[in-house]
Amino acid sequence: MFKRIVKYSKSRSFFLFGARATGKSTLLRSLFTEDSSLYIDLLDPVIDDRLANNPAELISIINAHSDKKWIIIDEIQRIPKLLDVVHQLSADKSLKFALTGSSARKLKRGQANLLAGRAFNYACYPLCYEEIAEQFALDDVLQFGALPEILSLTVEDKKDFLRAYVDTYFKDEIVSEQIVRKLRPFKNFLSVAAQMNGKILNIKQIANDVGVDHSTVVNYFEILEDTLVGFLLEPFHLSLRKRQRQASKFFYFDIGVTNALQKTLDNIPTPATFAYGKSFEHFIILELKRLAGYKKPDWTFSYLMTKDNVEIDLIIERPGQPLVAIEIKSTTNINSIDKSSITAFSKLTAELKNSETYIISQDPIEQKIDHISYLPWQQAIKKIGL
Repeated sequence: MFKRIVKYSKSRSFFLFGARATGKSTLLRSLFTEDSSLYIDLLDPVIDDRLANNPAELISIINAHSDKKWIIIDEIQRIPKLLDVVHQLSADKSLKFALTGSSARKLKRGQANLLAGRAFNYACYPLCYEEIAEQFALDDVLQFGALPEILSLTVEDKKDFLRAYVDTYFKDEIVSEQIVRKLRPFKNFLSVAAQMNGKILNIKQIANDVGVDHSTVVNYFEILEDTLVGFLLEPFHLSLRKRQRQASKFFYFDIGVTNALQKTLDNIPTPATFAYGKSFEHFIILELKRLAGYKKPDWTFSYLMTKDNVEIDLIIERPGQPLVAIEIKSTTNINSIDKSSITAFSKLTAELKNSETYIISQDPIEQKIDHISYLPWQQAIKKIGL
């Protein structure tokens, strides 16, 4: 059992959204005792069938357990009509609901009752370094990711788990809920998106590769964001209008899932290679995004690429604080970095007013040269405020 960072309200009902296997159900079972809560699992076909045919039956189930103050409904998106009943029952101030699901996309598209502000929204992600604690092994995470179940498996079982995940999860979660109706082009898109992971997107080229139109690809990326299996990293610009005119980068929510889609699970991470560097960058961005999602949800993440191809890997805008500019290097010796790239990065970040600038890596030695702080990645996370 991992001690999760995600916090929840003890006084208000809430939704807990997250991709399959991120540990939502396990988390709620650990938070609520059997004495105080009623657990309703919509993945149970008997329960699912009973409530799908008559959502009002939920009232009878809850009335039969009148001593329970918390009602946990797992996979609420399977029966959106239940939310009308939950809304009705939530008028009873002594009754609270914890509702889990893969995303709010199906609920919103079906114009489901999202409880009109009576419930808070939380997210559950794969494990962070802080949650894995003493079991953390960077190279394992770079190869197999950080879904909770992964950490207890053998190497071969990890591979089988991730292959099964990408083969079945999207079909079960995406197609069965009619988010997309044609599976083959969407599955082709998932693989292409994995190849584009961490790169600036060319939507037209992706559409040509998948064999669909431009608007369909845009919709596919929206699906991945809405179901929390990926996110877009927008280009930075102080002008929101100009920011929207530039192309975003895309990142999957887990490195192991990305490797499974790329069919590279057998590739052992090898330091000082291009692939290792990209995986390490992916890991750092995921780590910061997850921690900010739990602790600093108002922070904004972006990247910056100039017309001269000088790049800042990550920019974090923190309300009321200096923005953070980050370059990510996988090296264990910061002195081995190409000096010209450091010079270009230094000049670019010097133009950002009221900012903190970091080059973060696996080098354990902390130092500061001019306006740039060189930090080991664990220390950098704390320094940034997470």
